[in-house]
Formats: sequence, structure tokens, C-alpha cells
Amino acid sequence: MLFFLFLYLTINNNKEMLDLAKEKWQTENILKKNTQSLINSIKMIETEKALLETHFIKSSDIVPFFNTIEKLAKDVGVEAEVVGVDVPKDNSSLTVEMEVLGSFEMIYKLILLLENSQYNLEFVLVNIKNINKDMLSIDKNSDWTATFKIKLLGFVN
Repeated sequence: MLFFLFLYLTINNNKEMLDLAKEKWQTENILKKNTQSLINSIKMIETEKALLETHFIKSSDIVPFFNTIEKLAKDVGVEAEVVGVDVPKDNSSLTVEMEVLGSFEMIYKLILLLENSQYNLEFVLVNIKNINKDMLSIDKNSDWTATFKIKLLGFVN
């Protein structure tokens, strides 16, 4: 009888240890599934994150912004030159001043392209003038000059 009692207690003890091990395994399995789910969610939003990040620019990474301005100017056929850059001490925004030379139509297209670019821009100043002294001979292809002051609102540290 003592032997059966010993076996019963041993079996009961092993059952408790098995239950604890099973509970620990289930907890670990749930954590593993949650981690995998999180990894999958991050992978799914990676492209959306990259698209969102294109609307912001870091203070150390303003070259792509200038390259975008130059490419847009080249695409519409105007000459553009950045003449000033102002970064406030608090790095809240970046102000770029540029001069553009071309036809009125091309300058207007550049303005539209800049407004619709991937960056969040605010035009602080747009000054467009005809270079020709004889205002009566203004035609579609005459040379115009424009000065833009553009504030990049999506500027982050």
C-alpha cells in the first residue's frame, strides 16, 4: 500500500510539473506569435513609412531637396539658381531663396510643380518680372525673371 501511495504522489507531482511546463510553453508560444505578428505589421507598413518620410527632410539631408528643385527647373526648361539658404537656430524650417530665368509659362509651370512636389512648401515670396524694357513687345517667349522665397515646412531634426 505504501508503494501505491508513493507512486500516486510521484505521478501527481509529475502532473503538476507537466501542467506548469505546459502553461509556460503556451505563454512562450503566445509571445512568439505576438512578436511575429508585430514583425509582419512592420513589414506591411514599411512602404507607407517610406512614403511618409519623403514629406519630411532632415537638417543634415537637404541635398535631395535642392536636387529636386534643380530637376524640376530643368524639366520645365528654366534656369534656376539658389541664391540663399536660411536655417533658423531652432531648425524649425528651412527657407530657400532662388532666382529663375525663362518664359512666363515655364516659370508658372515650375511654381505648379513645386507646389505639388512631395515636400510641404510655403511660398513666402514670388516676384515675377519681365526683363524686356519695351513692355509693348511682350510675347509668349520673352524672358522673364522670378525670385522665389520658399519655406520648407517639413523640416525636422
